[in-house]
Amino acid sequence: MCTTLNTTKEFIIEEALNRFDEGYACSQSVLLAFADHFKLDKTMAKRISATFGGGMGRLRETCGAVTGGFMVIGLAFGNEEPKDMETKLNSYKKVRELNNLVEDIHGTTNCRQLLIKHATEAQVQDRKHHKIICRKVVGDATALVYDILKENGEI
Repeated sequence: MCTTLNTTKEFIIEEALNRFDEGYACSQSVLLAFADHFKLDKTMAKRISATFGGGMGRLRETCGAVTGGFMVIGLAFGNEEPKDMETKLNSYKKVRELNNLVEDIHGTTNCRQLLIKHATEAQVQDRKHHKIICRKVVGDATALVYDILKENGEI
């Protein structure tokens, strides 16, 4: 499923941060960083992950960087057959692992709580939160996904 391109951790993190700096949502940035590795069409990757930014459509729920990571985990570990419960449950375990690792670093994976913790309402309205916290979470989530993939022989 995956290919051998430039897949160093530093390269993948930089890809995600560059995409975020270009204006892509946090969810898009994380998924796009791994798109070439999984031979995923970038236009399709952008569209699939487009509505997960802002804590899923600006609902301020699960952070988009984290949900983008969940999508990558699905590419690496997701089930293809509906009755393949072993694969399905293993991928769910990896999702919980990523969620817990991000919580260990940032105290939460909830977009609203991350913003409250790191930015004022005025900073959010002025879109300054991207540089204050969002960019950091994009980098951290990408690094953690990379580690999960590497630990499991997917990179």
